[in-house]
Amino acid sequence: MTSGGYDPNQYPQGGQPGGYGQDPYGQQQPGYGQQQPGYGQQPGYGQQPGYGQQPPAYGQQPAYGAADPYGQQQPAYGQDAYGQQPSYGQDPYGQQGFGGVLPADLGVRLGARVIDSLIIGIPLFFVNLGISVAMMDSPFVAGIVLWLIMGLAYVGYNVGFEVTQGTTLGKKLLGLRVIAPGGAPKLTPEASLKRNIFLAPMVVYCLGGLVTTALSIYIAVTINNDPNKQGWHDKFAGGTQVVKG
Repeated sequence: MTSGGYDPNQYPQGGQPGGYGQDPYGQQQPGYGQQQPGYGQQPGYGQQPGYGQQPPAYGQQPAYGAADPYGQQQPAYGQDAYGQQPSYGQDPYGQQGFGGVLPADLGVRLGARVIDSLIIGIPLFFVNLGISVAMMDSPFVAGIVLWLIMGLAYVGYNVGFEVTQGTTLGKKLLGLRVIAPGGAPKLTPEASLKRNIFLAPMVVYCLGGLVTTALSIYIAVTINNDPNKQGWHDKFAGGTQVVKG
């Protein structure tokens, strides 16, 4: 113990409090040659951008594909944030088919044709009855007139409804509609007439019915074999399609 209250044993390093590299309060300071924390870095929770790196402005996202200044990689352009990317032609919301429509299969289309045939055939039955009575003395001529009216009725019925409604009554009852080439909801008169041209031979007495039946069978085969369920008459009309909904 010396005069003045100074004890050299209390400060063994040079007798001065807080020697080089030592905190006077007991905390160790970095010694000579030890690296101080870099500019903008904090030793505590989280890490700030290094010197020369500018953090993004408030409300602004980093550019696509650029590294996040906080160490997070941004997704590349066109890539989902979770690493999944929808393939071309696939609906990201789980809807089937382009535009959310599905082509109608052969069975339901045949059912719609049967319903349409009944809708047309019942009035034609009474017309046939009236013509037969009126032309009782000329049954051959009556048959020619009847087949002519029947052919015009079938073609006119389908063309009229497809142009004005985009569907026939039979298709509408079964939830079907006909879309034009390019996806328009209604057909033009030209496209609809081409699509139903196979019904036109019905205007010819007896022989026309056989031709129409043969064409109908061929159309059914082409519908069944086509991946988009488009028959020969659909492609002849430029690419019409019967779809659900």
